[in-house]
Amino acid sequence: MLISRESISWVIGGPQGSGVDSASHIFLKSIAMSGMNVFGRREYHSNIKGEHSYFSVRFSKDILRSHVDKVDILTTFDSESIVRHSPFLVDGGVLIYDPDILTKKIEEIHTLDMSSEYRLRRILLEKKKNYDFQGLLEELRQRNVTLVELPYFQLIKEFSEQIKDNSLSKLARITNVMSLAASLAVLRFDTALMKHAIQETFINKPKISEINVEAALYTYEYIERNFKNIPERYSNFLKREKVTAKHVILAQGNQTSPLGKIVAGCRFQTYYPITPATDDSEYLESNQILKQKDNINGSVVVIQTEDEIAAITMAIGAALTGVRSCTTTSGPGFSLMAEALGWAGINEVPLLVSLYQRAGPSTGLPTRQEQGDLLFAIHAGHGEFPKIVYASGDIEESFYDTIRAFNYAEIFQTPVIHLLDKYLANSIITCSPFDYKTKKILRGKFTDKTKVQNNDKSEIYKRFKLGDEPVSPRAPLGMEDKIYWNTGDEHDEFGHITEDPITRMRMMEKRLSKLDYIQKVIPLEEQISIDFENDIKSDMKKLLVIMSWGSTKGAILDSLEDLVSEIHDVQFLFIQLKLLNPFPGKLLQEIINNKIDQIRKKSKSFLEKDVIYVTVEMNFLSQLDILIKQNTVIKSKFKILKYNGRPMSHTEIHDSLINILNNNSKDRVILTNGV
Repeated sequence: MLISRESISWVIGGPQGSGVDSASHIFLKSIAMSGMNVFGRREYHSNIKGEHSYFSVRFSKDILRSHVDKVDILTTFDSESIVRHSPFLVDGGVLIYDPDILTKKIEEIHTLDMSSEYRLRRILLEKKKNYDFQGLLEELRQRNVTLVELPYFQLIKEFSEQIKDNSLSKLARITNVMSLAASLAVLRFDTALMKHAIQETFINKPKISEINVEAALYTYEYIERNFKNIPERYSNFLKREKVTAKHVILAQGNQTSPLGKIVAGCRFQTYYPITPATDDSEYLESNQILKQKDNINGSVVVIQTEDEIAAITMAIGAALTGVRSCTTTSGPGFSLMAEALGWAGINEVPLLVSLYQRAGPSTGLPTRQEQGDLLFAIHAGHGEFPKIVYASGDIEESFYDTIRAFNYAEIFQTPVIHLLDKYLANSIITCSPFDYKTKKILRGKFTDKTKVQNNDKSEIYKRFKLGDEPVSPRAPLGMEDKIYWNTGDEHDEFGHITEDPITRMRMMEKRLSKLDYIQKVIPLEEQISIDFENDIKSDMKKLLVIMSWGSTKGAILDSLEDLVSEIHDVQFLFIQLKLLNPFPGKLLQEIINNKIDQIRKKSKSFLEKDVIYVTVEMNFLSQLDILIKQNTVIKSKFKILKYNGRPMSHTEIHDSLINILNNNSKDRVILTNGV
């Protein structure tokens, strides 16, 4: 596989609860401070402690939006991480490991999964090596992998003597900082930036910060003294790329949507704990007090409820008072919310649901990735009522889309389901600071405060007024002279229960006509985003149309940027569907037809058969493809799918598209990579 842009992929692994996260965050901060762009992702098991977790970080002077499967530098402090990840080490890569592993047996790693065991057995058998750590290291040497021994216990003992602190059990907690320091030493990284990143991480714990800085410097010097022959690709990478520090932020997916909520004016959020959605509410909880103008503080009320039914009904109640309200959940929790979602639909309540997808069904894979809830989100709730389903493609979008989603909810007075997922929630990128000051809060139609004069019935407030517009002016609960009723039954204009067939028809038509109204009002670029298209040339032989939604965006974009430099006679068009309900089928068809017409004008030999349609998504059924077939005449020949719980990589998308262009692909491409 050829990847045009120069980047390095670093992976750190260890038992859950052993400090993998804190080490990776220090590494990320350090690299970002140097001026590099980074993309990081966290993978972890659903238990609290003990099972394997790891963090991968890819960095480059170029913008990065996704991870790759290859590993350049593998940093470990346990034996299981070597078994799981060493097969992905590139030839000429670097392994940082504890030589104590040679005293252990692979068979005794009780948390090792079958996939990793089978993968390593096959590799060692092919290379005629023993299935043990000695054979594993021999195989790596054969591939010119630089082996950096980091004897943790010995170094901790020596370090404790140096700082005159013999509490080794306590000092063992610095193992993770030692491992990241060794990684930065391999890169000949600026120790001042490393020190600053550690201090920022432990800013509220000065004593812990001090000992971690000292341990990191001690380890860094150890690597410098003992390992002089680090491959130049790594030791000179930062100098060779000549990057300079720039004004960027590190943005994490489980924080950017809640930041968007704060900017959008969300003042009430409910949740019942569920992975990976809980982080959203916890971040809001830790930032509840909002500093505003003139030293006046505002606040966001965040409530952990007894279950998901209570979470959505409390959020609905808050929305009825006129407050911007939201509830966050994942698949199993959203299942419980379906009935109340219908109540919000029939009462035209502006409600936002942040739906962080994970692998299902049932409990499924609680901490793993999937895009399996698209059709569920669109059809959730019995009967027919309008709802907006909107998906974000990356971490930056999740901030801006959250603001849009609140605006949509109030403009159209309908529930909005904002689709996010585990991959977005647990990834980190460098990006420009968010442009929040120019974002507008659009609250839709509110009724005025005029009083009824002389019992004039024409002035009596009708919450569900029938007329030419599908959206009626709303009044917050308790507004003077604005009395109305809310019920789960069908109702008249005042909200009174009715079973009158004519009223029923008119109310259904009022509510469902919002679907057409939504497509007319939402700007076209907010419904569908053309995220990539290269210049049209006269010798174009094919048009590759890639249609996708959600977090597959990053891997697709990175792959296309490489493919354009590798293949010169193909027109690439990447279309990201953001508004998924109501589905903008007519707009999608128009975009593709316009592109075909543009190519025909440049290339007279270009024919309809030269158009290749591909859908990319992380589910089994190809749910976006189902929607496209239902709403357009477009027929995708190729479907790139993944449903093993691990996100799509740059590597997989790139190679899959190459195979399609070379007529070397099945119609249904199933991706399987991931640890």
